[in-house]
Amino acid sequence: MRVDLFDFDLPEDRIALRPANPRDSARLLVVDPHTDPQLSDRSVSDLADLLEPGDLMVFNDTRVIPAQLEGIRVREDSTVNVSVTLHMRAAANVWKAFIRPGRRIREGDRLQFGHAGNACMIGTLEATVTEKGEGGEVTLSFDVSGPVLDEAIAAVGHIPLPPYIASKRPEDQQDRADYQTIYAREEGAVAAPTAGLHFTPALFEKLDRRGIERRFVTLHVGAGTFLPVKADDTTEHRMHHEIGHIDASTAEAINRARARGNRIVSVGTTSLRLLESAAAEDGTMSAWSGSTDIFITPGYRFRVVDRLMTNFHLPRSTLFMLVSAFSGLETMRAAYEHAISTGYRFYSYGDSSLLTRKD
Repeated sequence: MRVDLFDFDLPEDRIALRPANPRDSARLLVVDPHTDPQLSDRSVSDLADLLEPGDLMVFNDTRVIPAQLEGIRVREDSTVNVSVTLHMRAAANVWKAFIRPGRRIREGDRLQFGHAGNACMIGTLEATVTEKGEGGEVTLSFDVSGPVLDEAIAAVGHIPLPPYIASKRPEDQQDRADYQTIYAREEGAVAAPTAGLHFTPALFEKLDRRGIERRFVTLHVGAGTFLPVKADDTTEHRMHHEIGHIDASTAEAINRARARGNRIVSVGTTSLRLLESAAAEDGTMSAWSGSTDIFITPGYRFRVVDRLMTNFHLPRSTLFMLVSAFSGLETMRAAYEHAISTGYRFYSYGDSSLLTRKD
């Protein structure tokens, strides 16, 4: 499909730079292509009233790490400042990453992080560029491994705010709390599963009283989620891999909910992408672990997810393509026009939507 079909104009003042407070006070646009009207304006705090007892919600419990590293490239007697964003762990001491500036980086280059009095417990964190890919992607082999590397990254790294926020203000200490779900557990994400940022203990209590089941999966969101689609056609775009897993008890709970006729509600596109990657053709779930580069565009047949809670996404992005596949392109274009005209806040710290699958 042509990528320009997924374009729209978004005023700069619609981009949220801080989350709603409290989190569940954010606005919620309910989108259902089967009803008339298709759109209704609610609040995230109303979520329990919009679901049925026995419905099962699936959350992504990945935890964002401070994966933005500032340092220098060292080559012979020369040094150059570099900015690195880790996006997928490949081994105990190996990360895939995006580097800027990347044009003059070569395999074998040495990188040093933790300067200017910001050294970690083991001193300067160092790595070697072992592979150079396309679009500024590199493979880094660090001199330390496992938990020691994790501690070093936590000491010298910064939370990698999305470009549309980072270009307007610097990351601060508040972001370390704001850019993390209250149920984050499994460390490894470079970006937050932002639909989950709206949940509070009070909202969980409402869902529990309503009889809504809650399960967790893990997909470590990579920096590739921020990359623009530069191709003119969706068939020419390459998705980056992300690592995830689903345990057997969660898979069985999903199967039971589907068997009794309840709906599977995915909290976020990351949970949805993982569920759809792991599902059998008939939608049956089993324990699953691995990497996925699933790219969902209109025409995709959804196997598992019935409803999707998700924030508002970038024009021409893979995520706007995904929601257009889920609820229909024309429906989502109308939904986004309504959201823009009525003041909904967009992107990671913005408002949310609850979508129903079109088929």
